[in-house]
Amino acid sequence: MTRTLLEIIALDALDAEAAEAGGADRLEVVSDMSADGLTPDVATIERIRAVTSLPLRVMLRSRPGFETDAADLASLAGQAARLAGAGADGFVFGFLTGDGRVDVAATARLAGALDGLPWTFHRAIDHAADTDAAWGELLGLPGLDMVLTSGSPAGLSAGLSDVLSRPAELVLAGGGLVPEYVPRLKAAGVRAFHVGSAAREPGGWQAPVSADRVAAWREIVG
Repeated sequence: MTRTLLEIIALDALDAEAAEAGGADRLEVVSDMSADGLTPDVATIERIRAVTSLPLRVMLRSRPGFETDAADLASLAGQAARLAGAGADGFVFGFLTGDGRVDVAATARLAGALDGLPWTFHRAIDHAADTDAAWGELLGLPGLDMVLTSGSPAGLSAGLSDVLSRPAELVLAGGGLVPEYVPRLKAAGVRAFHVGSAAREPGGWQAPVSADRVAAWREIVG
């Protein structure tokens, strides 16, 4: 059986060290969680790469919301090249149009600028006007290997049934993940789990990742 993937959000090198010590398989590296995660700077990736060998999926998102434009895409492509040079192994991004459809052209354009590196479509999918259509539009985009989803903007507490209906091989389950959801997700074939604040010490995003909490999640997801 393929090992279950445990991805932990890291904001800095201390988070990265704790996540690896606890048994994480991969890090999603972001900045500014008050904006639900934006692109970190190159220096942060360099510091994280210096302390861990874990794969790093790095957020490509310059501002709150999910819309983009030509200038933003060009900037993100340039940042992606610099971040890859600093140690990023893959990326996390995704764009919607103003009326809530997947912006396929923009998403494909950025995917094509990654020099073959894999990427995750992030929880923009949960904000799409028609999630069934959105999933269909994602399939076949170059380099896409995971979709981070909770099935609803409100999180897995509202969207679990939606997640269970999606292609399990693409699902990275996250957004309000709690231990009691894991058995149902695994029974549906999901083998990738994303944990953010639940892997941290009490105190929200200002608190550091806890190696003990990551270890507990490692035990939960198997």
